[in-house]
Amino acid sequence: MTWSEHAWRSIEPLYGSIIGMPFIMELQEGTLPIVKFRFYMAQDWGYLEHFGRALAVIGARAAGIDDALAFMRFGEGAIVVENALHESYFRDFGVTERGVLEPACHHYVHYLKSTAALEPVEVAMAAVLPCFWIYKEVGDHIYTNQKSGNNPYQRWIDTYAGEDFAVSVRQAIQICDSVAEATTGSMRERMTEAFITASRLEYHFWDSAYRLVRW
Repeated sequence: MTWSEHAWRSIEPLYGSIIGMPFIMELQEGTLPIVKFRFYMAQDWGYLEHFGRALAVIGARAAGIDDALAFMRFGEGAIVVENALHESYFRDFGVTERGVLEPACHHYVHYLKSTAALEPVEVAMAAVLPCFWIYKEVGDHIYTNQKSGNNPYQRWIDTYAGEDFAVSVRQAIQICDSVAEATTGSMRERMTEAFITASRLEYHFWDSAYRLVRW
């Protein structure tokens, strides 16, 4: 079993909770109140800037040049490509400003940045992987199970269920498996712990958007 297979098995109950949470179910049906989606989009815009910076730090610390370039490109995609996409969503849904990072987003980005800077690079790679992998799985789940043909959130769904995003996800998983195979058992355990922690923060990010949790 690869490290990534083991890591995913460790979060299967949590992933089940994610796809069963009201935010995801209502997003799938197109019934999510727009005020909740606006809150989510504003927080996600702020998140992506910090996520991109964490990815760039990991790229700078990566041992192999191919891994370094991959993470730097991931960081560029998070900041440039995703932000351009978010700006179009902002126009579509009437979001006028990003605002401050609210508690769940603030906690998540600071966990990722501190891990990227201070933990072994293998652990840092594992910590950022859920943002790739869970989004892809959620996007695929919604795309496969949606019943409405007129979902106002269809472009969001198509983005994360799309092949362009899948390529990056597969690359991130492969890199994590490669560094896991080359390291020690105790380091792989730390990688799994980081993967689980970040997966929990993914859940709370969506849950806080649904409940409009502010400072």
